[in-house]
This record gives sequence, C-alpha cells and structure tokens, in this order.
Amino acid sequence: MSKRVLSVGQCSVDHAAIVRLVQGNFGAQVVSADLPDDALSRLKKEAFDLVLVNRKLDADYSDGLEIIKEIKQDPDLKTLPVMLVTNYPDQQQLAVEAGAEPGFGKLEYDKPATRQKLSKYLA
Repeated sequence: MSKRVLSVGQCSVDHAAIVRLVQGNFGAQVVSADLPDDALSRLKKEAFDLVLVNRKLDADYSDGLEIIKEIKQDPDLKTLPVMLVTNYPDQQQLAVEAGAEPGFGKLEYDKPATRQKLSKYLA
C-alpha cells in the first residue's frame, strides 16, 4: 500500500507541484483538503503518513499554524508528522515550536533537501 499525504490549503498551482514532488519521488498518494474542518475531519477518518499545511490556506486565508496546533493538541493525531509549507523561516520556526517537523518553502520543491525531508516519512 502506498503512503498517503494530506495537503491542506494549497492553491491549485502549489497542489500540483506537491503532487509532482510526492508522487514523482515517492509514489505516494496526495489528498487535498481546502479548509481546516475538512482537514481535521479527514485526519480523524482516514490514515495519512504526512500532513503538509500551507502557511495561509488558499480558500479562506486562515492561518495554517492554527491547524498544526490543533493536530498536535489532539491525543489521536499528535504523533502524526506535519510540515508547514512556507518560504518564511520565522513561520517555519513557529511551526516547529508547535510540534511540526521542519518543513520547506514553495521555492524549494525541486531541492534535494526537500526530498530528503520527505523521505523520512514517505520512503
């Protein structure tokens, strides 16, 4: 069975780039969730190996860091690896402090370091 990634709040262009990155390098399935409630509902009902959360959700511009905090505070979800997708190092640091794994930026989709970060969960 292939690994599964929940991609939360990405615009269509970034979602397509994440699909290329994840499927092309790891053969993993990428499932999309646009809004926080949809993401949390899917996480409670379906199995995922990794969650990628946009810094600002495209659908409503809500804060991706808040979703990370909710996941990490939920006893059933807190061990699930989560990464923030952002180009802002200060936001990456806040996500890590909230319990996320070190993520990557939108300008880093094709970088070897990004593939290495993902391989820990998807290889």
